[in-house]
Amino acid sequence: MIGILIFPNFQLLDAAGPISVFEVAARCADKPLALRVLALNAGPVLSSSGVEMMARDFNSANAITTLVIAGGVGVADAARCEVTRAFVQRLARRGVRIASVCSGAYVLAEAGLLDGRRATTHWGRTRDFVTRYPKVRFEPDRIFTRDGNVWTSAGISAGIDLALAMVTEDHGEEIAQAAARQLVLYHRRSGGQSQFSSLLELKGSNGRFGALLSWARENLDAPLTVEDLADRAGMSARHFARAFAAETGTTPSKAIERLRLEVARERVQSSREGIELVAEATGFRDPERMRRAFIRAFGQPPQALRRAARAG
Repeated sequence: MIGILIFPNFQLLDAAGPISVFEVAARCADKPLALRVLALNAGPVLSSSGVEMMARDFNSANAITTLVIAGGVGVADAARCEVTRAFVQRLARRGVRIASVCSGAYVLAEAGLLDGRRATTHWGRTRDFVTRYPKVRFEPDRIFTRDGNVWTSAGISAGIDLALAMVTEDHGEEIAQAAARQLVLYHRRSGGQSQFSSLLELKGSNGRFGALLSWARENLDAPLTVEDLADRAGMSARHFARAFAAETGTTPSKAIERLRLEVARERVQSSREGIELVAEATGFRDPERMRRAFIRAFGQPPQALRRAARAG
């Protein structure tokens, strides 16, 4: 049985998206839907949109084998709730598959379930999340992550991608594809969160490194080492690396790779330019190096993304 954990001021799509995926998948698999919406207190729970969803209390979770935690503007209170944290910890100890959608990752982090694990959340919360939870192996550009029995997903609609991946694990590729077709969705969405956040997240709230990053994006064919960036910023390499990580939530080298991936992906999908030329122009130099980076970030090599873009 699948449990969907909600709380006052939860994001409606965080819950409704996965629920719809599991519903349609059960129909495609010709199996009854075994799903229960849970909350601290039974009854109607108000989402941030003003729409209510009926929930049962935590005592109704005995048969739960998968728990998906929604996010939303009320997540801070949910993450601070000792009863909620204890409930999630108890299910985890029981071997239940635990997942979060968007900022629901804060509940998992507060419960200690993400320490030492790979995880992600909405790109807009990156700096706050990495500051609060330094023990988490945070991956800001993933649509969803899985580390053992713990899954996390990026912002809002990424919960649908996570749910489809769970359907694949539970029912197989054919059922997941059938569910995606029924819902008119990509079975596997290409691209990481950088396609949505672009430079916005990396520039930070005070724009301290905004000009530097904009310059770097226009000069990706240059080496762009930490020393190069520090020199342009007028700082020592060590001080620059520390200040950059504190401001953006990532290292200079990872930020440059994200920019290279973003620009390379745009060129691969929107032009007929040779893959070798794209790799050279965006600073990857070696097409094989770019291919490996694409697979890490997007789950597919450049040629597959180009074919998908042309087919679409």
